[in-house]
Amino acid sequence: KKRGEMEGAMLVLGSATPSLETYTRAVRREYNLYKLDRRAKANAVLPTVEIADLREELKAGNRSIFSARLKELLEDRLEKGEQAMLFINRRGYATFVSCRSCGEAVKCPHCDVTLTYHKDGRMMCHYCGFSQRTETFCPECGGQMKHVGTGTQKAEEELKALFPNAAVLRMDADTVAVRGGHERILHEFKTRRVPILLGTQMVAKGLDFENVTLVGVLAADLTLYMDHYCAAERTFSLLTQVIGRAGRGEKGGRAVIQTYTPENEVLQCAAQQDYDRFYRSEIRMRRLHNNPPFADLFTLVVSGADEGRVLRASAVLRDAMKSALQNGLYQNEPIQVVGPAPAPVAKVNNCYRYHVYLVAKNHKTTRAFVEYYIKAFSASGENRGVHIFVNCNAMN
Repeated sequence: KKRGEMEGAMLVLGSATPSLETYTRAVRREYNLYKLDRRAKANAVLPTVEIADLREELKAGNRSIFSARLKELLEDRLEKGEQAMLFINRRGYATFVSCRSCGEAVKCPHCDVTLTYHKDGRMMCHYCGFSQRTETFCPECGGQMKHVGTGTQKAEEELKALFPNAAVLRMDADTVAVRGGHERILHEFKTRRVPILLGTQMVAKGLDFENVTLVGVLAADLTLYMDHYCAAERTFSLLTQVIGRAGRGEKGGRAVIQTYTPENEVLQCAAQQDYDRFYRSEIRMRRLHNNPPFADLFTLVVSGADEGRVLRASAVLRDAMKSALQNGLYQNEPIQVVGPAPAPVAKVNNCYRYHVYLVAKNHKTTRAFVEYYIKAFSASGENRGVHIFVNCNAMN
């Protein structure tokens, strides 16, 4: 946008799921809004979407990660020689490994997360890269360990068991790690017409294959209940985009969203591909909580190897900013200071992280306020070995 202003250029923003901030500017007539009401290809129509209630699947005795309806549609596509794309936003085999007796989960020694089990027998941290061989018995009580949760590797294994004669391609950070891996998998899917492509969000956007007539979302709840103001928006965007991979040619498309909360309005809007309804609902929540676009959220991230020093430095920073807003140069500025609080993942690669939040409008006065306290923090001798940086409206 800034480059456009400098060069006198027209800026065109295009998306099937624009951000709430951008769309609000269009609603306010700050931007010109143009809607495309049909797909680019003349005969293509939006796919028919169904929601599969995984609670009912469990009641019916189905312990598979594939609902009965998705299995039925996969069988139909295989018989017709059509292709399917399946989406699950989690790589590896199992989400974590825990003890059947005491419930203790194996955690990364360097990060505040559990290790993800991979099929080659490794448990791996997806934050710092630490890995170790899988534990058979619990180091705490000696109990038997079990694998919990589902990732792309487990989904691939179950697919091959269900459809032993159907080829499956898996696309995630592990399979595209080698140079050219991304292009190789997509080329193979297109030219060989491999029946099923399974992947993480790499398969969600930008892919255009005319023979893909079915999309399956294996676990729609994974991103929906994250602790972030953008969780609903990201989930709606991701689901709408991945559903849109089906039926892009002359053949009609279908999609199945699997979830434990089928009544959730975000999922209902995504199933109906109704952006306007989602926007109206979500913008009310943003206004209620004073989230963007009604205010901006500055996140001051304080980090260091000593958790106690990091927490103390964060508290001193908060107190200094609050004092300035009550009595100092910035007295009565409409800035709210919140925190400190541990980051959602409090320790990464032996570095502890705490957040101090500022809720305010991103204008010159607020930026000057933030800049002053970042410089003061860095100049203080008490903060040696403790670092600070700031994000505004961070997406994760």
